[in-house]
Amino acid sequence: MQILSVAVPVPITGLFDYSFDSENEPFKCESGQRVWVSFGNRKVVGIVVEIKKQSDLPSNKIKPILKRLDPSVSLPKSIMQLCQWAANYYHHPIGEVFTAALPTLLRSEQPIPVPQTTLIQLTEAGKDTDPASITRAPKQRQLLEQLQTHNPSTRSAITQLGLGGSPLQSLLKKNLIEKYQVNELLEPEANDLPTLAEPKLPLNAEQQHAFDSIEKGLGSYQCYLLEGVTGSGKTEVYLQIIEKVLQNNQQVLVLIPEIGLTPQTLSRFKNRFNCPQTVLHSGRTEKQRLQGWQHAYSGYARIVIGTRSAIFTSFENLGLIIVDEEHDSSLKQQEGFRYSARDLAITRAHQQNVPVILGSATPSLESLYNAEQNRYTKLPLTERAGAASQPIFRVIDLRGRPLDGGLSQPLVKLIRQHLEQKKQVLVFLNRRGYAPVLMCHECGWISECRNCDTRMTLHHSPRYLHCHHCDHKRSVEQVCPECNAKELNPVGLGTERAEQVLKELFPDIPVMRVDRDSTRKKNAFEKMISEIQAGEPCILIGTQMLAKGHHFPNVTLAAILDADSALYSSDFRGMEKMGQLLTQVAGRAGRGKQQGEVAVQTHEPEHPLLRCLFQEGYPSFAMHLLRERKLIGLPPYGYIALIHTQSPFREKPQELLQRLSDYLPEDSTIEVLGPIPSVMERRAGRYRFQLMLRSDNRQTLHYYVSQCRLFFEETKIDRDIRWQLDIDPIELF
Repeated sequence: MQILSVAVPVPITGLFDYSFDSENEPFKCESGQRVWVSFGNRKVVGIVVEIKKQSDLPSNKIKPILKRLDPSVSLPKSIMQLCQWAANYYHHPIGEVFTAALPTLLRSEQPIPVPQTTLIQLTEAGKDTDPASITRAPKQRQLLEQLQTHNPSTRSAITQLGLGGSPLQSLLKKNLIEKYQVNELLEPEANDLPTLAEPKLPLNAEQQHAFDSIEKGLGSYQCYLLEGVTGSGKTEVYLQIIEKVLQNNQQVLVLIPEIGLTPQTLSRFKNRFNCPQTVLHSGRTEKQRLQGWQHAYSGYARIVIGTRSAIFTSFENLGLIIVDEEHDSSLKQQEGFRYSARDLAITRAHQQNVPVILGSATPSLESLYNAEQNRYTKLPLTERAGAASQPIFRVIDLRGRPLDGGLSQPLVKLIRQHLEQKKQVLVFLNRRGYAPVLMCHECGWISECRNCDTRMTLHHSPRYLHCHHCDHKRSVEQVCPECNAKELNPVGLGTERAEQVLKELFPDIPVMRVDRDSTRKKNAFEKMISEIQAGEPCILIGTQMLAKGHHFPNVTLAAILDADSALYSSDFRGMEKMGQLLTQVAGRAGRGKQQGEVAVQTHEPEHPLLRCLFQEGYPSFAMHLLRERKLIGLPPYGYIALIHTQSPFREKPQELLQRLSDYLPEDSTIEVLGPIPSVMERRAGRYRFQLMLRSDNRQTLHYYVSQCRLFFEETKIDRDIRWQLDIDPIELF
């Protein structure tokens, strides 16, 4: 009889002991294996963390496991180590952390489906047929020649060679070839094709230096900060380093912040490499995500591209981790288990002794600080690749100017000039919908959300009011609920309204809106991107979905309608995020042969930080912010944690945090700030409060966070109150 310490997916700290009778089992139980256990009145999948001979519990209190699940699929030691580190660092229940490392279909007792693939092989008649005898169908002849040198071949490899479809069907009808299904994980490795499917591009001096530096470090841990201006060719450096890793028969993990970047990234990787690749993100079905996990786990997939949860993917032989757009806040999980995929990537690379590359045109202040402290190796790319040059900035002072749908006359004139040159224009506005507010002209009533302390956004097509925080929707009022007046006017500007104005101003030019609303349909975003890349003159109006990582070579003008929205943010990271976003938007212009322009509309043209950003660039802007952070002891010069509470009753979350504040001992090395209401105090019908801990010492902060967790576990808390810990938060409010 063995005692298994099992991580169970429940919000309780610690492991739970179960017994396992191994006498009649063909395989011994090992850490990382999945087991089916009962917990309370539920049955769940747990992960075996430790095996021991005895328990501290009396034997009559120890339940046996219900069954051990497929032992061929278990978490490897590297993922076990990463999850245990993450549970400790983020002070999160270890069972829920392990659950995050498993695809949903591995969280049940159901048998694991085996992924299938199609193989094509010659029949006896095909083996005896001379390809030269097929004179009138060159592609059929080419396919027969391919199979006579690579028999069998995968259907995907044949399709990649352009021989699928009609040539394949014709040879099947002639009984020269046949197809059959096999376990995909046993597919022949890339059919002996060369590593590269297309030649690599020449590197400039800075790219070559970055490549040489990283290549020397392959095989051991080092964190590289690849700081390259937009369009400097960071991706080409990634691709050439990946080639070296693949030649060493190792795998690569590429983390990207948004699903929207997946099609373009995957396309470049597919075009470059002759090897199995897989994609992992929330837009894939559960079956697809399981298959992707299996492909990485078995070693079949050589390259895995995924969003933040892909950091927990199991690999057979990981050789390199790349975090693209490492500054992006999407890499931080904001609900439940609040982890940073970037920080876990660095931890995982260190634990597995492999290099990690952090790439960005606008690195986070934490990464720049770590590079200054020589924890990271900084590799700058200051010039755009190829013939492209840096765009020219034009600041448009909005003070006293009339606006037509948020557009000033100088901006309209500039847009027209670029369109007349058969170029494309990108217009950036980070607000969805038609208007942020619907207001009564008579009494001043505004459309507020009934569940949140915020206003409902007006959408025009179809016409409805939508809260983007709790997702509540309702029809638009015909008369004012307060005074019955009929004149209800939209106030402010959203992407829908800007799209309408641009269509009226430029009726002969296609206007494409790219935001979360216009890309809801399957493949809608991919279709838009392909239309844009066709290069025909058009206007793109969109949110930050357009700002991240896309390569539009015919965009020569990037227009920022409202540069002032983040200047007076209540969050200490507000200015940093503004600088990153504006720089990324500007980087979409002039990536081809013609120099680009960036037009920035602002009511604050003399603002020192805006002037620093536009005249001296992001590096100087970031150094200025770092000096400010140092003066006030905020990250990266200090360490913070937030404790959030919420309840349908306003007084309860505040009272709980006050009790916590009184519970913590007084100490000059820790600052306890709060409790205070969140900026949006009521959201989705629940009142939210927070307490902030700040210290100059990381260990001190974690000690006090552990005391907070102990308080919550020992205190009787009403069922309607929820609480959460957020270590290294990216938003203070």
